[in-house]
Amino acid sequence: MNYDDSNPFAKILRGELPCIKVAETSTALAFMDLMPQADGHVLVVPKEAAAEIFDLSDESTVACMRMAQKLAITVRAAPRPDGVFIGQFNGAAAGQTVPHVHFHFHVIPRWEGQPLRIHAREVADAATLEALAKCIREHWRAN
Repeated sequence: MNYDDSNPFAKILRGELPCIKVAETSTALAFMDLMPQADGHVLVVPKEAAAEIFDLSDESTVACMRMAQKLAITVRAAPRPDGVFIGQFNGAAAGQTVPHVHFHFHVIPRWEGQPLRIHAREVADAATLEALAKCIREHWRAN
């Protein structure tokens, strides 16, 4: 799979598309998923251009894993789910829904008895996403 710099995440990183930021470092960005599978669903993307994990540098891989771990800790403290799912998909057969997209992690809070919503199906209410992001950011700073 070749990297396509017109993918939505590349546009977010360049400031051409908006996002609801949760955290940012020099090598990675975390923001709310607009079509979340659960309330508090956050995406972590590297700032390095890569289509799949196989193409990502060691530095960016480590930076994304560190951010995903810290977000999992933060999400566990913020909305207080029963568990936290962290997922990463490579290729359409593995569930990657955008064929030319940054490698990224999904950090998804999980509650007992609540099934995940279908991935990339419904856009969430912007005010709800912002409220969840605010809660996560407040706990991020406390860590």
